[in-house]
Amino acid sequence: MVNLSNIRVAFGERVIFAHGDFLLRPGDKVGLVGPNGAGKTTLFKVICGIEEPDEGTVSMDPGTVVGYFSQEVGEMSGRSAREEVLAGAGRIYEVGRELASLEHRMSDPAGPPLTDAEMDRYGELQHEFQRGNGYDLSVRADAILSGLGIAEDRFNQPVESFSGGWKMRIALARILLLNPDVLLMDEPTNHLDLESIVWLEEWLASFKGDLVMTSHDREFMTRICRRTVEVAAGAITTYAGDYDFYVRERAVRREQLVASQKRQAAMLAKEEQFIARFGARASHAAQVQSRVKTIEKIERIVIPPDPKEMKVRFAPVARSGDVVVRMENLSKSWPRGDGTLLPVFHGLTGVVKRLDKIALTGVNGAGKSTLLKVITGQTEATGGSCTLGSGVRTGYFSQYSSDILVPGRTVFQEVADRLPRANEGVVKNVLGAFQFSGDDVEKKVAVLSGGEKSRVMLACILAQPVNFLVLDEPTNHLDIESREVLLDALREFDGTLMIVSHDRWFLRHLSTRVFEIAHGSLKVYEGGYGDYLSKKA
Repeated sequence: MVNLSNIRVAFGERVIFAHGDFLLRPGDKVGLVGPNGAGKTTLFKVICGIEEPDEGTVSMDPGTVVGYFSQEVGEMSGRSAREEVLAGAGRIYEVGRELASLEHRMSDPAGPPLTDAEMDRYGELQHEFQRGNGYDLSVRADAILSGLGIAEDRFNQPVESFSGGWKMRIALARILLLNPDVLLMDEPTNHLDLESIVWLEEWLASFKGDLVMTSHDREFMTRICRRTVEVAAGAITTYAGDYDFYVRERAVRREQLVASQKRQAAMLAKEEQFIARFGARASHAAQVQSRVKTIEKIERIVIPPDPKEMKVRFAPVARSGDVVVRMENLSKSWPRGDGTLLPVFHGLTGVVKRLDKIALTGVNGAGKSTLLKVITGQTEATGGSCTLGSGVRTGYFSQYSSDILVPGRTVFQEVADRLPRANEGVVKNVLGAFQFSGDDVEKKVAVLSGGEKSRVMLACILAQPVNFLVLDEPTNHLDIESREVLLDALREFDGTLMIVSHDRWFLRHLSTRVFEIAHGSLKVYEGGYGDYLSKKA
């Protein structure tokens, strides 16, 4: 059990928690939510002892093992991917290394035999290793690496050879292998594809310890977490249900708070009216002073800002032809270093119709992003044809679109450059819809976070008069609230849409058709993403 009581954390003048309480009970699976910068990561660090609260107490059952997965991977070097994960097992890993060293000496006929003390030590280590399930440690490590999408032929490659996103998976695998009593996870689904997310979801559902996690994936959060804790406006608020319950209950509590504020305002106005009316009369002096003291002691009810800040609305778009994209026997291969070709897909045939909202699915590496690049003219097909219909104007967003932003430009300059005929007010309205206001519009691109860069690129693309949106992982780096506002806007978009996303909630509530790339070919499913999953099941 973990108990945080009346904690206060502040950085200078900025108060993160004023009087925070948080209780983690045995077997709890808690979803931690709240706006970016509200203090979710700070709460993690307080629980695992990286940071100390300025006031209050943090108590935990003796001997509790805490595992913390954060977005800061740190340095990884000198080991293979498998060894890096095994090292995450902590004490049991070290016991295994000592056992292996003693066994090596025992099997060496040329070396001196073990002393009695060393043999006793060997027996103790064996017992500890067995009690800690050390003999299946390598098997579990391999299973976790595979589940997180790392191919077996890469297990023994040095961690230095992996990109940042794959290192995140290795760091996640380390924590899972530790199998701690309390597992803290800060955005574990970042950098994971849909198959890995589903595997992780199943692993966490069977996890026996206590779990606290944040995630931008609403469906992932709802499926796993039975309680929700909100960190916002200096407070820690507990909701006795999953994320869907939290959304409903938060709205009810907000309505109640608004009503209480109105009652309080009416009461204060009445008291102030009495004070103003009788303040100068000696006969009412005692009553007036009493009421002045009373209203001075009353804590004013403050309504926190509505978390749905991003407001995206599309202008009406020009009508395209009824056929937006026609693919016939489309194929694509990438050249290998040895001069041969690596086939990605072949024989893709299908039609994208006007007003379709298509979810493009397939396993990792199936060629989803490649198909979007072919459709938008970013790369040429190897065979077959892909033609756009009449009057089609395309807007394309990829996972790497933010790479084309100019680091030395401001946010305002980047969007204004793509809207040459728009005045300053129009550009600022567009930026305001994507949560850029005031001094934020003058920020240099170089200092923006990944989420801020994604929002700038979405603003650049969605502000232009396009009638066919092609979006490759547009929800990466966006929090749940921003994803839902974007979802609302895309549902209202009166053009055609094709999207790749690993956010199942997003796809389930947006798509009207599903294109699946499977074994190099295209399968078309009529109906939304929910229908597609039912048919696949």
